[in-house]
This record gives sequence, structure tokens and C-alpha cells, in this order.
Amino acid sequence: MIKKLLIANRGEIALRIIRAAREMGIATVAVYSEIDADSLPVRMADEAVCVGPAPSIKSYLVQGNIIAAAENLGADAIHPGYGFLSENADFARACAENDIIFVGPSADAIERMGNKARARATAEEADVPVVPGSDGVVETVEEARAFAEKVGYPVLIKASAGGGGKGMRVAESADDLESQFTAARTEAAAAFGNDEVYLEKYLMRPRHIEIQILADTHGNVVHLFERDCSIQRRHQKLIEEAPSPALTPELRATMGEAAVKLARAVDYVGAGTVELLLDTDGSFYFMEMNTRVQVEHPVTEQITGIDIVKEQLRIASGETLSFTQDDVKMCAHSIEFRINAEDPLHDFRPNPGRIDTFMFPGGIGVRVDTHCYPGYSVPPTYDSMIAKLIVWGDTREEALARAARALDEMEIGPIPTTVAFHRAAIQIEAFQRGEVYTDFVDTHEINLEGA
Repeated sequence: MIKKLLIANRGEIALRIIRAAREMGIATVAVYSEIDADSLPVRMADEAVCVGPAPSIKSYLVQGNIIAAAENLGADAIHPGYGFLSENADFARACAENDIIFVGPSADAIERMGNKARARATAEEADVPVVPGSDGVVETVEEARAFAEKVGYPVLIKASAGGGGKGMRVAESADDLESQFTAARTEAAAAFGNDEVYLEKYLMRPRHIEIQILADTHGNVVHLFERDCSIQRRHQKLIEEAPSPALTPELRATMGEAAVKLARAVDYVGAGTVELLLDTDGSFYFMEMNTRVQVEHPVTEQITGIDIVKEQLRIASGETLSFTQDDVKMCAHSIEFRINAEDPLHDFRPNPGRIDTFMFPGGIGVRVDTHCYPGYSVPPTYDSMIAKLIVWGDTREEALARAARALDEMEIGPIPTTVAFHRAAIQIEAFQRGEVYTDFVDTHEINLEGA
């Protein structure tokens, strides 16, 4: 078993990992930037070390500093969380070269599945259906135009090394293809240091479904059902739930088997998520694989009773999965709301600043994952998410009723947050019926007045 774990991350995910490690008797080391010196992960970890100034490119993304911190403090493993270095194959390789356990898949698996163009090819080889797309990277506008004319508009331009909606643009017609192609490459280069993009046919009203998988070093691979992540804004997820209201038991099994097949095709080890698009006719297509723990992993934990972070640590320690596919049962319905320091009344403008009031909801079926507290200052340097509200119940109806109650109890101020957006969104009849697609935010009037 891992003895000392360094968490190469910040915020709520760092705190989440520290708590899981502590329950397993694993000592923890938090790394932090200068602006995060007073954060809860720093307070909660057994040890903490500063790795640089506020900009992530000078702290959380500096591989040498992270490796040196682990070596200096005797950490035998590093958990990257999500974002930052979590899907960086070079970092996974550097950990191995320095005899440090990387809590995640191999560098080879990250390279095969983290690069979106290579992942498409791998999915095709594994007979997992994919959205009609380009044959690898598209380097010129002329190539992009030829592809678009073949499959028809609209087309989706996506960063090969991307994630989180960055480097992703939709070209509605030939008139805006060049501008969107250029914008996607520019954004990809700024976000990932890699401007390579590929193209896909754009599905008009899909659902975004993802399958959580776990795989150990002994050849065991299981899926933990699906999450529906269709409520998005500019490709950024806002609300996630499990299970999806759209899936039948038969479709759930088929999609789960496809995810497992893909994981086996790359000898995957650890926690991962296979992201799929579900069309209105019931067809589904591979989109990408996230080779890390997801922000929305708690909804899967609440419907299965499986602690995904603990399983990651056990797998990284060489243990066999403690359960089989037949052991995984669905015992609840769960919904997660991302609470961001953004103003939904002003186009979701980020609003960093000091939090004076932070009152959590509570009661049965309510969980809040956060690194914030009264007096905490949300820095302008990083992602704007400050908390995740997770609710669950025996049925979707109970989970929705619990969500409404919990969101009413939640008080954060004086900075604006997305709490009001969530209060209003869950009252929309289409949401109540579970009729949600990736265009939900753009096609429904979400009344924030009084929410």
C-alpha cells in the first residue's frame, strides 16, 4: 500500500483526495502556490510545500518542482486529481522514472486516449462507434473545408490535446469555417501548448453520456454505469446526474460494455471515463476518454456506494478490484450541481473575491464537496468552481425535491454564484421530465429573477 501520497492539485479535489487517503491510513503532502497558502488542503494535509507563485504555469504545472517535492518529503506516490498534470503523459513517465507511483494510467494509455485524434482511431479499432470525423489531425483550412463538404454542416472543430471545452468551436456554414478553425487552433495552443485540431460531424441535439470505468493491474475492468452531463454552457458542464433518464437497461448495458472494451484495448489501469454522445434515435458514438478522475465522480459514488478515489489508490498499490461487474448495483438516483463564482445574470462572468457567508445545506441525501469557508478569498487565477452540491434519493423525483430544498438552504455571499441558475433550471418542465440535451441552456428561458 502507498505510504505517503503527494497531491499535485488544489481546491476541492485536493481536499477530497486527502480525506480518502487519511481514512486509508496514508500520509499526505499538499503542494500549493503562493496564493493558495491559506487553503483548506494545505491545512488538512500532514505536510505542505510551496511549489511556486500563483500562475499555474509557474507552480502546479511545473513538473520538476512537483517531482522534487515528492522526493524531498519522501512521498512514494502522486495523485494528480483532474486538470493540471492529470493527463500529461510526460509527467506520468517522469514519475515512473523517479520510482514514484503515478495514481493513474500508464503514459502510453494517456498518449493513446488523451490525444483526441488518436483516441478516435483506437475506438474504431475496438469496434466502438464514433461520430463521423476526419482521419486524424486537420492541418489546413482547405482540408477542413473538404471534410465539411463531405459530411455536411455544421461541423465541430476540436483540439486534439483538449478537454473541458477549450479549443472547441462549431462552424455552422462555409462562411464561418475559416474563422472558427483559426480560433480553435489559437485557443488550443494557449490552453494546451498544442494547436492540433480534428473535425467531427456536429450532432444537433445529442445527450452527453459518460461511462465510469475502473481497471486494475490484474486485467479486471468494470464499469460503474453512466452519468448524464447534458446540461452545459459553452461545452462546460453545469449539472450532472446518474443514472441518465434516457437510458433503458439494455442500452445501459451496451454502452457500458463498449466502454469496457475500449479500456481493454489500451490495457487501461485506474479510473477513467469514456464520453459518448447519444443521438435522438438511440445511436451512440464515442467522443473522447478522460484518463483521470472526473469532477462529477461523486454522483457515481452515491448511486453505487463505491469510493472511486480509494479504488484509485488501491489499484495504484497493485491490489485487485474488490468487486466484479455483477457486484456493482445501482441503489439511488443522484444529481450534482457545480457551484461556480460566476454571475449568471451577466453572461456567467467570473467573480473572484472574498466569501463572507458560506452556509452549507445538510440533511439526508446531501453532500457538499468544497475547499471554501467564510473568509476565504476566491483567487482570479484558477477555475471558478468553488463547490459541488450532490444530492441523491431513491428515485429521480426524490432527488429533485431534495435538490430544490438543498439549493434553497445554500447561502454564499457577497460574490455572485451559479446557485440561482441551478434553482431556476431545475424548475423548468423539460428538466423535470428528464428531457435534457446539450443545447438545453441555449434553448430554454431560465428565469433567474427571484431564484
